[in-house]
Amino acid sequence: MKSLLHKTALICGSTQGIGKESALKIAEMGATICLIARNEDKLKDTLLELPNDCGQKHHYLVADFSKPYELKEIVNKYISEGNTVSILVNNTGGPKGGPIIHAEIEEFTNTFNQHLVCNHILVQACYPGMIKSGYGRIVNVISTSVKQPLPNLGVSNTIRGAVASWSKTMANELGQYGITVNNVLPGATNTIRLQGIAEAKSEKTGESIHDIFEEMAGESPMKRIAEPQEIAAAIAFLVSPEASYINGINLPVDGGRTKSL
Repeated sequence: MKSLLHKTALICGSTQGIGKESALKIAEMGATICLIARNEDKLKDTLLELPNDCGQKHHYLVADFSKPYELKEIVNKYISEGNTVSILVNNTGGPKGGPIIHAEIEEFTNTFNQHLVCNHILVQACYPGMIKSGYGRIVNVISTSVKQPLPNLGVSNTIRGAVASWSKTMANELGQYGITVNNVLPGATNTIRLQGIAEAKSEKTGESIHDIFEEMAGESPMKRIAEPQEIAAAIAFLVSPEASYINGINLPVDGGRTKSL
């Protein structure tokens, strides 16, 4: 249970949802957590919730992923101050929904920057320390859309696919150093983002949010949506020593909803 003692985990989007639950779980495993998000008040609140029974001194960075070059300055400064990140969880909120045919060009470029470019910046900053320390785990939280595109999430489907290909390429390059790079693909999960998607659909169709959630639940063989801590449990396993030979995979955590193998 304390297999991550003396390791630092940088967890993105860690003030709510899957990111926050991942931070809590990985802290329970003994890691020191560096939270990173844009809302400092929420970062401070989350910091107080993190377990520290192993003497960890958790901390945070304030960064807006819509500004990649500011993120680069912040994380490079953090690394230059002598911090070594052994675990990186890339997790960023998705773009608004809608058919791809109606998407504006800026929606693609903004989402590409917030996801792939920011992921790349963070990996470039962290991987030398992973090599030097002899331990490296990178997990990208993306979407089941990389296996099966989801209706009315055109921009998200496109960029998530790009992140998956980037991740597989990175896994091929970094595997020789014992660094693993994997993707977790959540299905419908009880987060603020899912609530927003349901609200947007409700406004468009007149269907109640309750009925929309029931429909989402019905798409899974388990007939329910996931809770964030269930996704976090998969992330925690992939960053653990036990997952040392799992590399370059897409792991759906969707209750069996995705129809492809």
